[in-house]
Amino acid sequence: MFGLPFDTGHVLALRVFPENDFGPYRTLWHRDPGGHWSIYVDGPRLDTACPRYYGPACDHTGHGRLDLEWVGPATLRVRLDSPVLDWRFTAVETPLLRFLNSVNGTLPLSTWRSPTMLHIRERLARTLGIGRLQLAGVMPSGHTGILMPQRMYLIDDAAATLDGTDLGRPARLGENPTIGDVPLPARGVLAIGQAVWEIRDPQEYARTRSQTSAAA
Repeated sequence: MFGLPFDTGHVLALRVFPENDFGPYRTLWHRDPGGHWSIYVDGPRLDTACPRYYGPACDHTGHGRLDLEWVGPATLRVRLDSPVLDWRFTAVETPLLRFLNSVNGTLPLSTWRSPTMLHIRERLARTLGIGRLQLAGVMPSGHTGILMPQRMYLIDDAAATLDGTDLGRPARLGENPTIGDVPLPARGVLAIGQAVWEIRDPQEYARTRSQTSAAA
């Protein structure tokens, strides 16, 4: 889930990476109406998951158990143990998205390194009501990254409770919510694709790679 803003000011996001250089993980992101971000990691280490790149913009990072269950053809239920989250959302593919997804799926991964192609994709996002997206840039940690959504679906039907509090209804915002300086979608979007974060310090990469390989 690229991001889902609610009319109460809450924002939820979900990241599922079954494969990466350091090991698989899932993360649940939450922003409260006061603008405070938390990231909960279902994985062995915080520093090999999303907090590595977005942690400096968070008020809290920690571990949590995330359960995912498809309860319908396009409806996903997400549950977090602590804090207690129960979240359901249904993805839809509009005719325009169906066309864009079919085209995007045929393009080679090398096109994501082209600034021109990135800007075209970012402009197309505005036509979908997603607002100002930044698919490549500097993360709150200082690492550079590229987000590569190859298929996208809209989320207009969702419900969530967090520690018993109803988070409200999905919203379409006039301004994109941000984590640090990185914008998230102004409306609910589910994305399937890949991401790349560059670790410029070879010793940092080699050390973390060695530690996670030994643990595995």
